[in-house]
Amino acid sequence: MDQTTPIKLAALRQTMQQHKVAACLIPSADPHLSEYLPDHWQARAWLSGFTGSAGTLVVTATHAGLWTDSRYFAQATQQLAGSGIDLMKQRIAHAPEHLEWLQQNLQAGQTLAVAGDSISLATARQLERRLESVGAGLRTDLDLPGLIWSDRPGLPLDAIVEHPARYAILSRADKLGRLRTAMRKLEASHHLLSSLDDIAWLTNLRGSDVECNPVFLAHLLVQAEGHATLFVDRGKLSDALVVALAADGIHIANYATVVDALTELGPKDRLLFDAGRVVVAVAGALTSAVRSIEASNPTTLFKARKSEPELDHVRDAMRRDGAALVRAFRRLEERLTAGMTQTELDVDTLLREERSAQPDFVGESFATIAGYQANGALPHYRATPEQHSTLKSQGLLLVDSGGQYLGGTTDITRVLALGETTAEQRRDATLVMKGMIALSRTRFPKGASGPQLDALARAPLWASGMDYGHGTGHGVGYFLNVHEGPHGIRPPVSGAALVALEPGMITSIEPGLYKPGRHGIRHENLAVVVEADKTEFGEFYAFETLTLCPFDRRALEPGLLNPEERAWLDDYHATVRAALAPLLEEADLAWLERHCAPL
Repeated sequence: MDQTTPIKLAALRQTMQQHKVAACLIPSADPHLSEYLPDHWQARAWLSGFTGSAGTLVVTATHAGLWTDSRYFAQATQQLAGSGIDLMKQRIAHAPEHLEWLQQNLQAGQTLAVAGDSISLATARQLERRLESVGAGLRTDLDLPGLIWSDRPGLPLDAIVEHPARYAILSRADKLGRLRTAMRKLEASHHLLSSLDDIAWLTNLRGSDVECNPVFLAHLLVQAEGHATLFVDRGKLSDALVVALAADGIHIANYATVVDALTELGPKDRLLFDAGRVVVAVAGALTSAVRSIEASNPTTLFKARKSEPELDHVRDAMRRDGAALVRAFRRLEERLTAGMTQTELDVDTLLREERSAQPDFVGESFATIAGYQANGALPHYRATPEQHSTLKSQGLLLVDSGGQYLGGTTDITRVLALGETTAEQRRDATLVMKGMIALSRTRFPKGASGPQLDALARAPLWASGMDYGHGTGHGVGYFLNVHEGPHGIRPPVSGAALVALEPGMITSIEPGLYKPGRHGIRHENLAVVVEADKTEFGEFYAFETLTLCPFDRRALEPGLLNPEERAWLDDYHATVRAALAPLLEEADLAWLERHCAPL
């Protein structure tokens, strides 16, 4: 627990009282509704001491609650202990979500405050409806945590760079042309983009304003007939880059002036924007005279469907990444065999060293999760110098890591047997593997969505009365965010839109199983949707596995795999061996050959 959390809560409550606010909502969000946030917008973490990437804090005069999902229950329990903040578990039967809780606990005449730069227009509307039903109101013009955050970090100032044309494939002009065609079909004269990965993809620019995600803080206003305006800190751009952008019809304006530009739109203008991806503080600048066209950003689907030249770069990045992992895992195994003391932190260091030696490596795609034994049961565990485990020559080590390369983004999880394992551990690892294989080798009709396939990965666990609390797969960007929409593989949610899986979409396939206090299992590959067959019943798609790294068969119980599953695993390892062997030598090559041998 952050020892100052009770003091911060007391200061917040005093400020709430001064402004006659009954409740304060602090989401995990920035003006771009990013998953991972620059330090400037880490108000929820600063106030609560809970450092997980997903969480919502609600504070009233008498209660403080932190809503988060099952990935973070153990972490939140530990970090909130003694803070005066209750853990409110999300997506648990009969437990209210934070919007429902606010509706139940606020009374007529009371006011809820939330900073307008941290809540989407769509969510604010939903919240207003709930509050109106009980006679309560909403204020979005108050950033109450900001009023008491005296040492709040400033905005990031790192440089913005060009994504090399060799890797970007399509030029800015081509991408803008595609977008403007989509705008005209929707009869939009202007289009507002606030989502950072959409902007980075469209402009062929990359930055480092968000940890592990190569994006930069900006808004973008595109005219269907005319130029585009990039609202960004001019100091991040070189003069040469400003000239290059101008040549493609992109003008530069100050980051903070996007609101001014929107207020200048008039009755003849028709603005396209996604109400779920633009914050109230920005969308609120629109006058009632402007016609709004609310729809998904066309670029979100454009960038999700990778082209064949992009996929060729991704496949090459996967080979380089796989070779780096083989070297790191071999070195770890060698050190443990020699009796050297190794910790979860050393695993992180080994991976970073080997990836950094690869061509076109830029950085990690997320903070490495290296969880030994019971720590592996924490899906988003992160070892720190203050709290980590020492590895022993027994049990399981879960390693979830990824890299950002100029030609692609990787994300892979492997479970390593460091020595003797229990029958329970091997059974659990094999049941998760059966689910992974089932989904990896499935075929599905055109138009099918991730939620329709999710159960395939869970069925082997369900048959044994077990399950996991996270989604089975997320989209992955192209040298962009490691979590990318609009598609995903997760259990169906009532009322949620179903996004069809289309050729070129990359998704993770990562079933898991977590037993608190004992061990955690997660196997993860990235795969791309490809065309498979045409029959009298229509077109069918399949997954091509992209990730290239052996699974540790010592963690499995081969007798639980049927002949088709054994064949899939042997075929996968043969593919891995053929792809990685040319990149490895001597001890590393011998390690690869040993771990890719047929079952």
